[in-house]
Order: sequence, then C-alpha cells, then structure tokens
Amino acid sequence: MLEPDRAGGGGRVVGLAADGTHRFSKRPVERLRLLEGLGVEGDAHAGRTVQHLSRVRRDPTQPNLRQVHLIHTELFKELESLGFHVKHGDLGENVATGGVDLLALPRGTRLRLGAEAVVEITGLRNPCAQIDRFRSGLMHAVLDRDAAGGLVRKAGVMAVVLRGGEVAAGDPIAVELPAEPHQKLEPV
Repeated sequence: MLEPDRAGGGGRVVGLAADGTHRFSKRPVERLRLLEGLGVEGDAHAGRTVQHLSRVRRDPTQPNLRQVHLIHTELFKELESLGFHVKHGDLGENVATGGVDLLALPRGTRLRLGAEAVVEITGLRNPCAQIDRFRSGLMHAVLDRDAAGGLVRKAGVMAVVLRGGEVAAGDPIAVELPAEPHQKLEPV
C-alpha cells in the first residue's frame, strides 16, 4: 500500500513539462500521460531503451532508467536565493514536486502520482555541462558537499514508469519505501 509521505505531510505535483525534441529545457504542460515501461507520452526521452543522446551513442541497447525526471521545487527556491531564476521545465524535468524530499529517498522507492500512475526511482540525475550553458554557474549551484566531503547532486531523481496514468498539477504524491536494507541513490 502506498502511504502519503509522512515527513512532509504528503507531497504534491507542482508542475509538469514535456518536449518531443531533444533539448535541455522542456515545455510546461497542464497534464502528462505516463506510459507503463516507456515514460512520458510525447517526450523525447520516452522508450524502453536509453534515449539520452550521449548514452545512445555509447550503447543504444541499455535499459532506459531515465524515463521520468523529477525535481523538488524546494531546489528552485534555493536557486532563486542564489540569484538563478528557474521555472518548471527549465532544468529538463518532467515532474516538479513539493513536500517530498526526493534526494533522501532510497533506490526503488515508488511514488504514486495522482490516482493511477506509479513510478519507481532508479537514481540521481547527474548534472552535466548543459546546465552551465543554460545559466552560467548553475552547475556549481546544483552540486554540494556533505559533512564527509562527498559530492551531493541536487538536480533531481530519475524514475521508470511501473503503472501508467494521467498526472496533473495539484495531484497528491504517495510514497512507498522499498524493503530494507535501503540502497542510497547513485547517478544513473
């Protein structure tokens, strides 16, 4: 059973974006349809195998662990405080969330987005140089160091679609943690 996120009192879908063309930013939309095993309907990154262009060049047969990109809107607020104006879709995310600490979730966490759709988190988005081409200095702003000096990637998480369905802004997000032991998120 999927439970509302207890830490934040339940999360919400704040914004949605998709784009059928491979470019850094995505266009904001009112609704998305998630397709089981594929990703976001009409999005350039939808598919059973990798769609990210640099990964396709390396090995086009790899499974697509990056079907849906989710970012917590709390990052947008943090970036705003550093002088970067970033809105939904600008960083290439499909789903902007509020009230769920995405980066603290373990690999394999399932998120119900709205009434039907379920995605499973596969790992962290690994920010690349395109972020600095979008806004100079932004790459540094989405990377940090933890107390032990380890690199912290804050540019969101990637997921695969386990159950399709329509998602709209304002929809609730329910969180189901995987069985322990939990595996920390790594870049995918």
